[in-house]
Amino acid sequence: MKIQILIPVYNDFQSLSKLLDDINSTISNSDKNFSVIIINDASTDKEEITISDKEKISSIKIINMKTNNGHARGIAAGLKYIFENEVFDYVIPMDGDGEDRPEEILKFIELLKHEPNKPIVGERIKRSEGIIFKISYIIHKLITFIFTGHSIKFGNFTCLPKAHVQKLIEKSFLWNSYSSSVVRTINDRIFIPSVRGTRYVLPSKMNFTALVFHSLAIISVFRNKVIVRSFLLLFAYLLLIFNSISILTLFPILFLIVFVIIILKISTRANMEEFNKSLENIGNIDVLKSSNGR
Repeated sequence: MKIQILIPVYNDFQSLSKLLDDINSTISNSDKNFSVIIINDASTDKEEITISDKEKISSIKIINMKTNNGHARGIAAGLKYIFENEVFDYVIPMDGDGEDRPEEILKFIELLKHEPNKPIVGERIKRSEGIIFKISYIIHKLITFIFTGHSIKFGNFTCLPKAHVQKLIEKSFLWNSYSSSVVRTINDRIFIPSVRGTRYVLPSKMNFTALVFHSLAIISVFRNKVIVRSFLLLFAYLLLIFNSISILTLFPILFLIVFVIIILKISTRANMEEFNKSLENIGNIDVLKSSNGR
């Protein structure tokens, strides 16, 4: 069994080195073949990664992108690269900062013994972030459920059989969001509980604006559902305020209209032509360790 671990990184190579150490330790007793593909999203800082003690990882490659496209598109380009260039049975995308805990990889592997053809997702049951982030995350989940009908409780940390990787990279909306693309494309998912880990080194680079955009990008994958549900909400609200219409009661309507316009705008970023050309953004590939040990 050949497993590719896909890790996007931007200016956090210190965390990446720690993650590779922990992956190597985690799989030390496994008989599966593990390789690592790192998508370097045009980092401005780069540190050397020591590979001498990564004996259990068969190969390590860093795909250096010429321009920064963001975390979600790094995952999308990475899946496309792996499918078109690597030999594999499964792909495990995971964050490079320690929040996706390497020890949970073994849960994926154990479950594959019983369900080898189904995608596995790590459903977050506990988070390590501060109270403000947790509240923001709850609001995000609530809004997502209201406008899409889906409760998405996972991020990148998943395990995909090759056939499902192929399904995903055929969808333009993967270029916008990974987790919601999995929900929209793959129905027979298996969930395992996943405890969100503590970041190894740096605090999150995602500010409030980036967090909001990330949330809207997730919702935009379900554009048609958003439109239908927004009309239903608008209709219900108009019935509710029919006898008490005022400038104040019209504000929620304005907010809803602006929200839908923003979602429609973000959904246009799901450009299949652009996605198909994503590998042209590769500047060079650093092979830190090859499968023959060199």
